[in-house]
Amino acid sequence: MSVGVIVPLPAYTLNPAFIAKKAEDLGFESIWYHEHPVLPVKSESAFPATGGEIPWTYAHFSEPYISLAMAAAVTSKIKLATGITLVPERNPLILAKEISVLDLHSGGRFIFGIGAGWNREETTMMGGDFDHRWAQTREAVEALKELWTKDEAEYHGRYYDFPPVYSYPKPVQKPHPPILLGGNAKNVLQRVARWGDGWLPNRATAGQVEESRKILDTLASERDRDPASLTISIFGQPTDTTRQQVEDFMNAGALRVSAWAPHCETEKEMGDELERMAETMIR
Repeated sequence: MSVGVIVPLPAYTLNPAFIAKKAEDLGFESIWYHEHPVLPVKSESAFPATGGEIPWTYAHFSEPYISLAMAAAVTSKIKLATGITLVPERNPLILAKEISVLDLHSGGRFIFGIGAGWNREETTMMGGDFDHRWAQTREAVEALKELWTKDEAEYHGRYYDFPPVYSYPKPVQKPHPPILLGGNAKNVLQRVARWGDGWLPNRATAGQVEESRKILDTLASERDRDPASLTISIFGQPTDTTRQQVEDFMNAGALRVSAWAPHCETEKEMGDELERMAETMIR
């Protein structure tokens, strides 16, 4: 039963090492960190989940790669995942190095969950092209793959352009860590089939997963890709998700299910909540 835990917001309240070690000891398959490096004080972007005001907690994200590095240092089995990395807001030359080093020192445990963002003001101030953010994301991923797999890597695109470079170390996972595309847009499955390794839907239902699994299988076959190589990882489930719901997702074609841990102020509280989640979802 592949069940992941998503670190709650504010994401820096508790030490990532404690959360990861406790989660691993309880049998969780993965731990997920997310990012918004800044939250504009004034924003006209609506919060996707509600269409309304952005929650105050969105000003309180941790830094996912630093957090996952701390988690890696005290664990040996649990997978270390971003859910999600906002790719248009990062330089692929630096991001390739961060991911390679994390994957190396964790023994190949990194999962690269990605997205293109929804906050126009944030994306723009971080250097992204909001209106074409998925095209920019695709270019960044192409550049990352070059850096991860070539001794001498180069890339020439609209958003990223660099001459032959050396970029070491390479990731442990070959050819690279799995790239899971977030989002529920109508084109997301086509993107997964073209250049991703899996889909990371947020707040999906088992029925949606079953239908999407069939579509993804067809799209993969049309592109001469093995449908079994493209996974579905359910993200953003509530903290009270049950084992039966997890099994329903698995039967519908999902590889894993990840749920939010509740906000806690102390390690004792978080430990108790993780034990409750494990009892409800895994055992």
